[in-house]
Amino acid sequence: MKWWKRCVAGVIVSLAGLMSLRNVHAEEMTVLDESLLAHPDLMVNDWLQGHLSQAFQNWRKRYEDLKTSEQIADYQKDLRSNFLKQLGGFPERTPLNPKITGTVPGDGFRIEKVLFESQPHHYVTGLCFIPNSPRFQPPYPAVLVVCGHSNNGKAMDLYQSGTALLALNGMVGFIVDPICQGERYDHLKNDGKVLIPSCTDGHSLLGLGAMLLGHNTARNELFDAMRAIDYLQQREDVQAEKIGVMGNSGGGTQSAYLLAMDDRIQAASPSCYLTSMQRLLEERGPQDGEQCIYGQLNWGMDHADYLMMRAPVPVLMDTATHDAFPIDGSWTSFRYGKRLFTRMGHPERIDLVEFDGGHGWHPALRVAAVRWMSRWLAGRDVDIPDAKIQVLSEQDSHVTPKGQVMLLPDAKSGFDLNREEYVRLQASRDKIWQNRADALEQVRQVAGIQKLDQLPPVKARKIGETQELADRNDAGLSVERWVLEPEAGIFLPALLYRPANDSKGPLLYLHEAGKQAEVKTPDGMQSAQAYAAQGHTVLAVDLRGLGETKPAKANWYNKKFGDDAKLVMLAYLLEKNFVGLRANDLLGTARWFLENEKLPLQGQKLSLVAVGLPGLSALHAAALEQNLFHHVTLSQTLPSWKAILDEPIPYGQHVNSIHGAARTYELSQLADVLGDRIQILDPASVSGAQKQ
Repeated sequence: MKWWKRCVAGVIVSLAGLMSLRNVHAEEMTVLDESLLAHPDLMVNDWLQGHLSQAFQNWRKRYEDLKTSEQIADYQKDLRSNFLKQLGGFPERTPLNPKITGTVPGDGFRIEKVLFESQPHHYVTGLCFIPNSPRFQPPYPAVLVVCGHSNNGKAMDLYQSGTALLALNGMVGFIVDPICQGERYDHLKNDGKVLIPSCTDGHSLLGLGAMLLGHNTARNELFDAMRAIDYLQQREDVQAEKIGVMGNSGGGTQSAYLLAMDDRIQAASPSCYLTSMQRLLEERGPQDGEQCIYGQLNWGMDHADYLMMRAPVPVLMDTATHDAFPIDGSWTSFRYGKRLFTRMGHPERIDLVEFDGGHGWHPALRVAAVRWMSRWLAGRDVDIPDAKIQVLSEQDSHVTPKGQVMLLPDAKSGFDLNREEYVRLQASRDKIWQNRADALEQVRQVAGIQKLDQLPPVKARKIGETQELADRNDAGLSVERWVLEPEAGIFLPALLYRPANDSKGPLLYLHEAGKQAEVKTPDGMQSAQAYAAQGHTVLAVDLRGLGETKPAKANWYNKKFGDDAKLVMLAYLLEKNFVGLRANDLLGTARWFLENEKLPLQGQKLSLVAVGLPGLSALHAAALEQNLFHHVTLSQTLPSWKAILDEPIPYGQHVNSIHGAARTYELSQLADVLGDRIQILDPASVSGAQKQ
């Protein structure tokens, strides 16, 4: 029998008993007010911003300490190593099996439609623009053009125009569709049409599963781009040692990453992306899935570092005055880069061009990028006028017969690759769990959960006691209002219900809708007040970001990933996760509760009930501190990591994810630690298909 179906007998309050119980009104049980916290919905954001501020201070100090060539070399090596580690490394290079599926003549160039496999049966589509003028002779320098977040990928007119401009000036331009764009959408309906048309949604959904595996969507994009360079270097008409990269917006992201990570890149021009993380997070918050690298601010990688990790390789920043990526942040990063290049004796190898416009690969920016490539790859520093290009229609740009790689026989999507990796990891997970104690220690490290005896003491303030409520309900309850502070800046509102007769022992109650949520479900879950009416002394707590401190609705990726997704990604940049943060809140609260009730810490006197989002934190906390809880009841909790990987549209699950967790354990292994002391009811569904 599957672990999440295991259900031991529990006490169920009769419907009549529930109907007779007079519930405490939510407005009467609010704990936080302006004297304690002016804006409870901003509490978690403010706490994270404090950590971000410290990270930026640390970054600036490290930069200023880079004085000697040895220090700079060590910095470049360490940062690239960390970057690669957090990407999850790269897959094995396998045969590309490239095919030219069509050729289109142009004015001054020809276009070859290219299909190759970056991994077995994982297809990449591209258009290769090749010079066709007696002015230029092969072999040519080559530039990889990486697309921004255009849903039609390489077919977008401005991206074709920039690539064609390279060919008109004696360089091969190769533009490829990123994953979940153009001809590379991963989810198709039965009729072959795209299921998730937003490429940014696709990237973040793919990144959700990758996160569990210790990867990132950036890994998919980078490896595909690196294999595109492999293809270019195989061509007889390309100078293999003269390779550049350029791209706009999301392509600016990819080109910055490639500059930093691929030694074959000899010139780069990222457009409308590079700014400073501090300004970006202040104005817009965290961006698309591949634009957030796990822990990068914690170990010190800002946008300026993409310019500097391979300095003094020539790099031109294309920027726009009114870009969504703050222009003052762009100049800040450029200044840091320029200073480092100057220290290295090559200030001429870094430059910035600013166009007076909004976000986009404007003709002036494309021309500047192509001129930069001509200077550093072809050795020709000449004026390059913009050219009117007759671009291919979306239909004519198709490389595959039906316009989508997933309609090819045996094609594998990025989601398929994630699932295959999960299956491959089963053997290593099993090996880890041959020693349960060691495995649990690894879980603790991956999830960032502190040991109970190492948590700082919880500060507690009693706000008041609602005595008249005891006289108004049939249960004879008194209700105390508390504020618990497990760490500076985090305030957990709590209600302590005391029955007239405590016959059932203490119970810690957590509900994603808040501590006073009314619950009447067929599976036996009840409200905190109902448990108290049975004879439990109940501490009902809002963990951070829940109940009274639930964040305000945020427009992050069209609100499709949960109101807390923005905060989850801020934490991700700091190498933190909400499951672990809330587990630490839970453990500190449990210890305070037992101490307050003058009960032994390891006596297994405490019951734990969690409904919804707190359930995953409760499962981790109980498995890691096995002697703390007498019994654990979970409802509407994520059943497994595999459930996220198997679901095509797992919206709302970023808050449940832990980077690299699926490499070490499955949730069933945590449940097995607790044996018959855990009761799991009605597992949560992860499907978001209804939100389409």
